[in-house]
Amino acid sequence: MLEFVDLQRSFGDVVALDGLSFAVAPGELCGFLGPNGAGKTTAMRCAVGVSAPDGGTVTWQGRPIDLATRRRTGYMPEERGLYPKMRVHEQLVYLARLHGMAAADAAASASAWIDRLGLAERAGSTVEELSLGNQQRVQLAAALVHEPELLILDEPFSGLDPLATDVMSEVLRERARAGVAVVFSSHQLDLVEGLCETVAVIANGRLVLGGRVAELTSRGGRRLRIEVAGGTAWTHELPGEAELLAADDAGATVLLPPGEDAGPVLDVARRTGRLLDVHLEQPRLSELFRTAVGNGATPGDEDPT
Repeated sequence: MLEFVDLQRSFGDVVALDGLSFAVAPGELCGFLGPNGAGKTTAMRCAVGVSAPDGGTVTWQGRPIDLATRRRTGYMPEERGLYPKMRVHEQLVYLARLHGMAAADAAASASAWIDRLGLAERAGSTVEELSLGNQQRVQLAAALVHEPELLILDEPFSGLDPLATDVMSEVLRERARAGVAVVFSSHQLDLVEGLCETVAVIANGRLVLGGRVAELTSRGGRRLRIEVAGGTAWTHELPGEAELLAADDAGATVLLPPGEDAGPVLDVARRTGRLLDVHLEQPRLSELFRTAVGNGATPGDEDPT
């Protein structure tokens, strides 16, 4: 279990982390979300020892993260952490050796990940000769080549085309199925919703929303889309705690609070005319994100802290 407990970090007068706490279990894929400057990168750097917290702890399997733990951790920073003039295969072998792998095992693992990530034709190229998308694939390979038991990835999908995104997603699923704890930041909320079992959303250095995606969306209320032959005048008489979200010429979308039955709303709509279409939707992760961090906030693709 990777645990952040009451993590605190400031840079002068800027508070980057303000009592951040959440956990990621082995075999779990966790999306780490937040607006620009929320503290995501700072928290990840504290987890891998790049930055020291002012207070609180980060532990793996109940113990403070030390050099031995970092050797078993795969870290992918948002900024490039590769040697630009070093060849791809040579670099991956070198990085695997730094994590303690024997030479033969490092070479075999480097070749395997190069093939898996579609880089076989560029194994002998220097990193600076690659496109940004292929550099991102090499960066992922560098985080995986030593067979880590913990993966911490900062914006791993940045700059990837749809095909590369699919490959990256499947690799992360495979690692989670193999028992690896995976936590990654991203501003692509639809991707996170489809890929991750859990999320941790932070704002101003604090956790504002966390848990299993399915449970969070089921607790967030349901949206009821209704189309009625007689128009949308019925929306002025919504019963209970139902809230009108949107109305147009075709129909209206109503938010039902958790646990509230749709029947009374439908009864009101029927008074106007014949029901043409009715369907229920769970809220999307993007809606929950905006509610948690504040309306108008968007998850950014960079995090200065």
